Amino acid sequence: MSEAGPGVAALATIGLSGAVDAHAPMPAREPRRTMPLGSFTDIDWGRRWFAQHEARGRRWQQAALAGYAAYLAELNADALAAAQSTGRGQPLRFIAQDDLPEGSAYEAHIAATGCVPTRHNLHDFFNALAWFAFPRIKATLNARQAAAIDVLGVGPTRGGVRDALTLFDENAVLYASSDAALIAALRAFDWRTLFVAQRASWEAAFEETVCLARCEVRVFGHALLEKLISPYAACTAHAWVVEVPQAYFTWPRAQRDAYLDETVSVKLATDAALNGRSFAPLPVLGIPGWWAHNEDPSFYDDATVFRAGRRTR
Repeated sequence: MSEAGPGVAALATIGLSGAVDAHAPMPAREPRRTMPLGSFTDIDWGRRWFAQHEARGRRWQQAALAGYAAYLAELNADALAAAQSTGRGQPLRFIAQDDLPEGSAYEAHIAATGCVPTRHNLHDFFNALAWFAFPRIKATLNARQAAAIDVLGVGPTRGGVRDALTLFDENAVLYASSDAALIAALRAFDWRTLFVAQRASWEAAFEETVCLARCEVRVFGHALLEKLISPYAACTAHAWVVEVPQAYFTWPRAQRDAYLDETVSVKLATDAALNGRSFAPLPVLGIPGWWAHNEDPSFYDDATVFRAGRRTR
């Protein structure tokens, strides 16, 4: 999202035929649509990267297909039930993009009011889902963005910390691992070790418990999820590494997600050195079980995708 929110549009006009009764109630105005409805039908819930959002996402998808107003109503019903808050403790709500005051900074507005300007498109659909999947991380990102805006205002550049926060919000995956060697392989761009030699270490399916696994991934970034509507080999995430105990892989999925939400939000809130090098690149279609073509080890021979590393962190 840009600082003032992109594409602020006027409300759609309502055409009425015949005479209008001046005393009759005016029909509710439908906020203007910004993306063709067909885009919402493009979500393939069978894809591994969408699995974490499927239950809520399917319901929201149907609301989105019914119209912008119905979609916002569904999001707000869930927000009210969840009683979540944004970066400064305001109750989470979703508003039409048109309702963002002109000149307002997007993140500052969310922190101050709790209201997330939301367009009727896939990008903001996935952003809203992230607020429910990892609410503490989203609130922490919002709090740090708003604090930076308080100090520096809104300018042509964000600065290193805000750039890193934006990278996280838009394009991050959470890479959870209990194995130091697998973490080292990721950071060293050692794709053969990570994806081929240690293939059995990866979570095999999006299951309640994955006792034999030593690493797994959750897609966080909403722009990344939007890109994965039409997956391509070079699609690369910014992986945020989370070192977890081996017992983590015996926990139910909801407990694992809550652990990630808490652990990562604490780190994001306190990491003064946050920058672009806080992440490791991860070609997401290389993840075992995520793409049928990577069953063949030669899939990883493409050096334009699985590049040699330039540094180790």
